Amino acid sequence: MEKESKELMRSESARMLHPLWDMERWLERNFMRPLSLFQPMMTRALAEEMMPPVDILEENSEVVIRVELPGVKKEDIDVTLTGNTITISGERKAEKEIKRKDYYLAEHSYGSFCRSFGLPSEVQADKVRSTMKDGILEIRLPKTEEARKKEIHVKVQ
Repeated sequence: MEKESKELMRSESARMLHPLWDMERWLERNFMRPLSLFQPMMTRALAEEMMPPVDILEENSEVVIRVELPGVKKEDIDVTLTGNTITISGERKAEKEIKRKDYYLAEHSYGSFCRSFGLPSEVQADKVRSTMKDGILEIRLPKTEEARKKEIHVKVQ
């Protein structure tokens, strides 16, 4: 049996949506804030990296959410369903340490993310399943019987 799926939303990188951001960042860095290395500010580029891309699809009788979270452990992810809204939050942690005879390098980066979405239909909260595999979090939310009955096909004339 072949799965039929309808894509409800595809999250595109903000870089794709705003091609002039690179030029804006360059201008800011070089003319507006020459000492920006010493200012503890989060740039838009950093914010873009922290926000994971999300796909929301409708497959048969389920709403399916896929979130790209490479390098994030499943223990660092929290999924909350409140009414008709799902919230996915977590923390990215990256540590790199190199000890050699003539040098030592330690890099640590941390940051949290939080994304909330309104669901396209009512779901059975007690039957929600999630899996994490190869850096992809997949959440399957079965629709309620009422939500499945409400689907109406309209003929285009």
